[in-house]
Amino acid sequence: MESSHHSEYGKIETILIKRPEDAFVSRENIDAQWQPLNYSAAPDFDKAVAEYDNFVSLLERVVPDVLYLPRNDRLGLDSIYARDALIATKKGIVLCNMGKEARQGEPEAAAEYLADEGFPKLGAITGEGRLEGGDLIWLDDRTLAVGRGYRTNDEGIRQLAALTAALVDELMVVPLPHWNGPAGVFHLMSMISPVDADLAVVYPRLLPIPFREWLVGRGMKFVEVPDEEYPTMACNVLALAPRKCLMLSGNALTKKRLEAAGAEVWEYDGFEISRKGAGGPTCLTRPLIRLA
Repeated sequence: MESSHHSEYGKIETILIKRPEDAFVSRENIDAQWQPLNYSAAPDFDKAVAEYDNFVSLLERVVPDVLYLPRNDRLGLDSIYARDALIATKKGIVLCNMGKEARQGEPEAAAEYLADEGFPKLGAITGEGRLEGGDLIWLDDRTLAVGRGYRTNDEGIRQLAALTAALVDELMVVPLPHWNGPAGVFHLMSMISPVDADLAVVYPRLLPIPFREWLVGRGMKFVEVPDEEYPTMACNVLALAPRKCLMLSGNALTKKRLEAAGAEVWEYDGFEISRKGAGGPTCLTRPLIRLA
């Protein structure tokens, strides 16, 4: 099989993550930051470390190459959510320009680390452009969906389109809802997680009709998240490989629906590392290389 950077569901070969020891750093650091960063509560440092160790043990069952972002004292708690700072393409890394001001230093810090690991840089979103990785989904090797919301703006999308012009045949811009407003977090991946070429976990109440129709026209089938499981992040599902999924525990009905669709589902407890900061398994990870 060939390797690809343009997939959300191919088997992950290389992944980038960041331990809570290096993102949260200390209990004192958590106490100083969790409220300004709009966490629902202060993460418990020791419990977060234990949860993350289990999370990594699940990743390592499938992923042969796990890279760890180092501690950087210029960054905050949110740097544990490694997806948002970067986009991986066949031609190199694209540095995002974060819509959340407190996260502005994350892309450059991650790019410096990946340069040392031999990953080339394709370009960066700059100036007034804003783009976060959680707003971007590869539907296939040449098709890209991008959420337009409070974290990703028109100028960021324009710059992304220019950087990826030779790599993308179709770019679908998806308007996102106001939801909890600019201070909250809502990405495109807050309402859809592809788990195979023809299957995605979705929260149907939030899918814009043109986007839903476009997906259906591409042959996409849906595992629908019930209302009662959306707040517990049932829609945030990481495909480790086609129909091999990792999701937060406590979402029994969504898990059952995934299994009925032929998926293998693994769960992790993420009360400290995911729910309090509103970042599930897709947010915690930046897949860099998958099998096409």
